[in-house]
Amino acid sequence: MKKYIYSLLAVLLGGCATAPKGLVAVTGFELPRYLGTWHEIARLDHSFERGLTNVTAEYSMREDGGVKVVNRGYKTATGEWKEAVGRAYFTGAQSVGQLKVSFFGPFYGGYNIVELDREGYNYALVAGPSTKYLWILARTPELAPDIVKRLSARARELGFNTDALIFPGAAIPGR
Repeated sequence: MKKYIYSLLAVLLGGCATAPKGLVAVTGFELPRYLGTWHEIARLDHSFERGLTNVTAEYSMREDGGVKVVNRGYKTATGEWKEAVGRAYFTGAQSVGQLKVSFFGPFYGGYNIVELDREGYNYALVAGPSTKYLWILARTPELAPDIVKRLSARARELGFNTDALIFPGAAIPGR
């Protein structure tokens, strides 16, 4: 019985580290180029980032071959910076932009890069384990409106509610 419960728990927890149905992560992904600081341009609202502005994610290598993730944002209600440190690991081939990320012990969620600037790794569209989680990230706090519009349209095609996107950082030029 104990073995059954552990197996069931492993299946349930592992299921959270997936991609939304029908979504395919980018291939030809190069982790060294992705490492560094990313600014959150837009996101779908969720409890663990609610009320945060000027959000960044810093990715660096861990000694165990995984990725250290440091998310940081300013909570305007309290006037304080909030930070969460996590870890991420590829769920398959390292040439595919699909990872699992954890900020809470053994619980992992999907981190799926579905669109990426291949030339300079300057912007990315990232989905979580369901269509409730979406981020538009960029290397700078601002991203050209035409790129934001294109990434939003792509997200809409994939089934995300882009009407609910919030823009928590610096003003988007032309908005």
